[in-house]
Amino acid sequence: NNIALSVVLTLLTPSQCFLVGTVGPEMPKLILRENMCQILRKLCVCVCVCVGARMDNMYDTQSFLIFFHFRTSLPAAMFSRNTISVWSILKKCIGLELSKITMPIVFNEPLSFLQRITEYMEHTYLINRACSLSNSIERMQAVAAFAVSAVASQWDRTGKPFNPLLGETYELTREDQGFRLVSEQVSHHPPVSAFHAESLVGDFVFHGSIYPKLKFWGKSVEAEPKGTITLELLKHNEGYTWSNPFCCVHNIILGKLWIEQYGTVEIVNHSTGDKCVLNFKPCGMFGKELHKVEGYIQDKSKKKHCVIYGKWTECMWSVDPQAYEAHKKSERKGDNKKHKNQEGAENDDADDMPDVQETVSVVPGSTLLWRIESRPAHSAVMYNFTNFTMSLNELEPGMEAILPHTDCRFRPDIRAMENGNMDEATKEKERLEDKQRAARKERAKDEDEWSTRWFQMGTNPYTNSQGWLYTGGYFNRNYQDLPDIY
Repeated sequence: NNIALSVVLTLLTPSQCFLVGTVGPEMPKLILRENMCQILRKLCVCVCVCVGARMDNMYDTQSFLIFFHFRTSLPAAMFSRNTISVWSILKKCIGLELSKITMPIVFNEPLSFLQRITEYMEHTYLINRACSLSNSIERMQAVAAFAVSAVASQWDRTGKPFNPLLGETYELTREDQGFRLVSEQVSHHPPVSAFHAESLVGDFVFHGSIYPKLKFWGKSVEAEPKGTITLELLKHNEGYTWSNPFCCVHNIILGKLWIEQYGTVEIVNHSTGDKCVLNFKPCGMFGKELHKVEGYIQDKSKKKHCVIYGKWTECMWSVDPQAYEAHKKSERKGDNKKHKNQEGAENDDADDMPDVQETVSVVPGSTLLWRIESRPAHSAVMYNFTNFTMSLNELEPGMEAILPHTDCRFRPDIRAMENGNMDEATKEKERLEDKQRAARKERAKDEDEWSTRWFQMGTNPYTNSQGWLYTGGYFNRNYQDLPDIY
């Protein structure tokens, strides 16, 4: 008898299982595009055989439930930072860039900046939603929600990612979310990280290059993520561009560390002329604006279609502009009375973190665009990582034979820190930095220019600005002549 296999892919997350799709007698392009052995290594397989009744012109069927499984914790908890005095290191650096300053490894987190960039993809479902929508304003709403969600993982993430070595790479393929990504450190001074992500079914391309410019201002460190991010929705022939907001970590010297993001983010649809302007608000004197994001979407004629509001740490909503203004007007009544007699106390020792309101005041008639997922219960002792982040440095059996030896997962200092061996991590970090300096001197001596492998400088077709663009070929798995950086 002919038997058709119906393969049901069911994804297992720490909190839920959900159905993705059903495959008939022929395997889908999603599966064919990836090496089957690599996929199976990523699966914790649970087989449930369900034999159906024989019917005319039908075949008996067997269904196999396959669960994706990713680790949900790190091998070791984070090391205490309470015994380290950062002031002895930073007191001479006020107003300067920190990219050339060597910090104690205890202030790091066990990830490379290339992996930190990969966290943009945690809420890829918002891009997939945008691809499925027929209305350009609704697509902009989904893209705006994605742009906000891309920085949500930074909430309470006070550890510094490791600076990537020149030539360092990282890749991630997530069949459950339908994308694959490759990134490369294309420049060391200034430090520039380029990335390229694409849909496994050809729906979108997401790419950019980031130059994280850090400055120390006495009690805080400010990060300016210079660089343009581009999202292309291929089915709609649309290109969106934007840059991320500023990020500031307070109380570097004394007090509890806390983070705020601020600045204006403009998302432009270069095909339709639609624009979304998002204002990431600074906390203000009384902390009322902490974490808040507020903005609007307008078309090419500058007509406002909706207001976007919420918190980058919690959720984002969309509502009619008139309804939003009426709600804000009613909220402002009594605000002056509430704060009339309040005075801001100056504190020379620490910038106290304002009390955080846990919920957003939802305007009647609003539509929810995005809500953050809960972090695992042990997140606080594991660098405040999300479930998605926990898996980024996971090195599964068999991956050594597939990945290039420049991948972040093979960095010995990051691996040692993840395993809780801080002494070894410090020694390896110093060794790698010395090796990189020696290689740079050798190239200068031989007048040899560094050549990037997977990205090259080119012109962004939407902004006409220069940036690092993916040249292709990475997933052909031809990794000959890669540099020995570890």
